[in-house]
Amino acid sequence: DESQITWSAETLRGILRDDLKGEEILIVSNREPYIHLRRNDRVEVRRPASGLVTAMEPVMRACSGTWIAHGSGDADREAVDAYDHVMVPPDKPAYRIRRVWLTQEEEIGYYYGFSNEGLWPLCHIAHTRPTFRSSYWSAYVEVNRKFAEAVVAEAKADDPIILVQDYHF
Repeated sequence: DESQITWSAETLRGILRDDLKGEEILIVSNREPYIHLRRNDRVEVRRPASGLVTAMEPVMRACSGTWIAHGSGDADREAVDAYDHVMVPPDKPAYRIRRVWLTQEEEIGYYYGFSNEGLWPLCHIAHTRPTFRSSYWSAYVEVNRKFAEAVVAEAKADDPIILVQDYHF
């Protein structure tokens, strides 16, 4: 009963542990919660405007875990360690991002192609006919495989809680 819960980081951790029976949380999304961008001679960290980030970042800050996302910033590769991890937020690290690297062709095929031209209009009953191309499907399958492999590599618990964002996966 929400009227009897005092929400806090400890409450979230308790729900994760006791109600959801998990000790580890992984988020899988195309968009990352922090982006590293090169600005002249320095690297700038930005938090993108995103409903997903606004909703899920407080959970990640409270419960730790790993956010698996496409590394899209032009300085993202400079910010990660040897395992493609970066701790965030920069001012008070509480969880980590595991970046997945995509080629431009993969991003075009899986994201702009299959997801946005095919699945988005289909799932949103848009007034645009969905377009499905075999090359987009191939890219979608390959990118989803990359993300699935990252989830397997990042999962430390036997039964992690995995939150998958949107129709991209």
